[in-house]
Amino acid sequence: MIKINLLPFRVARRKENIRRQISIFFLLIFLTVVMCYWYAQHVNKQIQTVKDNTEQVNAQIAKYKEKANRVEKIKKDLKALDEKLAIVGSLNTQRDKQLVLFDSMTGLVVPDRMWLDFLKIDQNTVIIKGIAYDNPTIADFMEMLEKSPLFDKVDLKTAQMKTFKNGVMLKSFELLCRKETPQQVKQESKK
Repeated sequence: MIKINLLPFRVARRKENIRRQISIFFLLIFLTVVMCYWYAQHVNKQIQTVKDNTEQVNAQIAKYKEKANRVEKIKKDLKALDEKLAIVGSLNTQRDKQLVLFDSMTGLVVPDRMWLDFLKIDQNTVIIKGIAYDNPTIADFMEMLEKSPLFDKVDLKTAQMKTFKNGVMLKSFELLCRKETPQQVKQESKK
């Protein structure tokens, strides 16, 4: 029988398998490196996109924060303006009350017998200083004040005799009056 040596064929096949395995190994390493590089580039691109979005959002935040600060400043200015308008409104109402008080004072003064020197109006009180010829004139003035719907209580603080020019002796007086509240004045004027 004829013997054939198949050994070189097996060795060649073995060398071919080793070459193929080494080729596949290097191909897998190469593909792994390429995939890692591609993945790293993809992640870097996502990171850059997030950074760009963050910068845009921060820019918008800064822009809107500036606008919000302006709005807050405008709100504060409006609040201050409203407070000033409220003060002006209260001053106008106080002025109207003062005008009514001053107007009524001219009707309450005893003509040709007395005159007023000083009139101070507080929240609830009125201080009146004046000069009269005598005590009955002061008493008449006090009675007219008490009958007026503008005043609740009238007290004589001081009454002194004073000498004026040319030796004229007159009575200097000071009255303390408590004002009526506006509701009470309105109710009494309706009656």
